[in-house]
Amino acid sequence: MRHLALLGALLTAVAGQSSAQTATPPARFEGQIIYQVMPDRFFDGNASNNQGVNRADLRAWHGGDLAGLTAKLPYIQKLGATAVWLTPVYLQQTANSFGTAPYHGYWPADFRNVDPHFGTLADFGAFTKAAQNADLRVVLDQVINHYGYEAAAVRARPAWFNGEAQCSTSANKDVDCALAGLPDLRQSNPQVRELLLGNADFWREQGVQAFRYDAIKHVEGPFLRDLLTRDRQAGTWTLGEWYDADTGTVADWQKEGFDSLFLFSLQAAMKGSIMAGQSLDGVRSVLARQGELVRPGEVALFLDNHDVPRFAQGSLFEDLGQERTKYGLRALMTLRGVPVLWQGTEIAMRGGADPDNRRDMRFEDAWTPAERAVFEVTRAAIAARKASPALSAGALKLLPSPDALGSDLLLFTRELNGQTVLAAWHNGKARKSYSLKLGSLGVGWANRAATSSLFVGQDAKASVSGGYLHLTLPAQDAAAFRVE
Repeated sequence: MRHLALLGALLTAVAGQSSAQTATPPARFEGQIIYQVMPDRFFDGNASNNQGVNRADLRAWHGGDLAGLTAKLPYIQKLGATAVWLTPVYLQQTANSFGTAPYHGYWPADFRNVDPHFGTLADFGAFTKAAQNADLRVVLDQVINHYGYEAAAVRARPAWFNGEAQCSTSANKDVDCALAGLPDLRQSNPQVRELLLGNADFWREQGVQAFRYDAIKHVEGPFLRDLLTRDRQAGTWTLGEWYDADTGTVADWQKEGFDSLFLFSLQAAMKGSIMAGQSLDGVRSVLARQGELVRPGEVALFLDNHDVPRFAQGSLFEDLGQERTKYGLRALMTLRGVPVLWQGTEIAMRGGADPDNRRDMRFEDAWTPAERAVFEVTRAAIAARKASPALSAGALKLLPSPDALGSDLLLFTRELNGQTVLAAWHNGKARKSYSLKLGSLGVGWANRAATSSLFVGQDAKASVSGGYLHLTLPAQDAAAFRVE
């Protein structure tokens, strides 16, 4: 019997080892640059599907579609992005709610069809094929929390939804009560579960490589974990949206199976430090927690998106907003994670709260010289990141700044395979030079002649001599230097 027990233990151990060896590895997006598009507000490629279009009303349909997005893929390539995230293109409720059309895609009526305002399933297939030919990954928004207010399923299948009874007795109001009054799906219902799991399979078959899951805070945890297990097995990268997530929330959900979440706390800190001119201590505090993250290289980083005011709107003055957007974009490209650019941020588009932050995208023929300058800074910063293995996927290590300088100077390194890049964010209001002891920074770099920033067109210098790091930095900007 003892021998049988030992044999059984051995077989169990071997089976476990085999299972671990054959488990599907996580999908990887580290090194990618995501460009976010709201199709209705991007480009109109087919005027025949412009039913109900009124471009003078920010709450109406504006005519952008899949044909237009496909036609503009060369623009996204020119910018340097490597993936495209679309807000939902599902068939939407036909009626308006609260004076607003479902142009944004978050009021679905049929999860497995394309709204005619955007085109057809064939148009979606043409888009994914064109994206594949352009070497662009496709990230599709997935709604798993609700249907649209006026969707037929709400009346036809009431058992699919949480009502007042479930909400009033629930200990978790975020999950069991309606978000903004939207019909709240009960994912524990077997039919709802199969519907949503099948939706993920359906869109994978249409050529989608990654999903951005909307409003995950309001979705049942057990269902989310099952969904993520299936996504992992299928090799699908997953990005969750938990509004206002901090490092701890991102870490918790990476442990549960998400590849990525948006790090809202870093976005807020960058907006305060860069756009509002506050101390860089807020950014430093967020970066100091990166050790909590399971996969820091996969975390989604952003300056703005369709749910928050435009980054450039943080200044009352358009020219100042443009200059600080350049700073923010360069800073974003020095960080570890996956940068996500909302359409128009690359030209410092302005806009307040929803729907003002969803103005129609404008392209080269309509740009001002100042907007073109922001675009070129964005393009150069992306190119520098992609050309540097350390900036693309290197580990991030914060360097100590002297207390007297900490408010205006943030230093960290990105290191990979022997390559070291120094990132320097400077909040000073004037161009300034610094000489910092290598010992105080905790580095032992060899002497190095003055080198220019990796960001083309930026007048910034760094050198190492006599045990000191010497930096010359422009006012309110972020630079990156190869130091080893």
